[in-house]
Amino acid sequence: MTGDGESGIIAVYVLFGSDEEARRIGRVMVERRLAACVNVLGPCHSIYRWQGVVEESAEVAAIFKTKAENAEALATAIRAEHSYDVPAISVLPVIATQADYAAWVDGNVD
Repeated sequence: MTGDGESGIIAVYVLFGSDEEARRIGRVMVERRLAACVNVLGPCHSIYRWQGVVEESAEVAAIFKTKAENAEALATAIRAEHSYDVPAISVLPVIATQADYAAWVDGNVD
């Protein structure tokens, strides 16, 4: 394992309105080398407050993996492609990971 509190790798958790949107945006981010990979996790049920009303909807969660230094560029690019007015884009530090995995992520993003 590598990492003394931070590996230099981050996971970016994003919710989408559909599987198609998650896959499309995921592919674009990998093609642009902003993310090394994306896991489209599948459907989830979300309950949230929007414009003063409690709403429920089906969404699709995805996790993008990249270098910490790419966090802002990746989040900005996802937001530009996303269908939501306020997309849920959360950057999570990866405290430790396998050294070869960290090297693979590093080698597959710019």
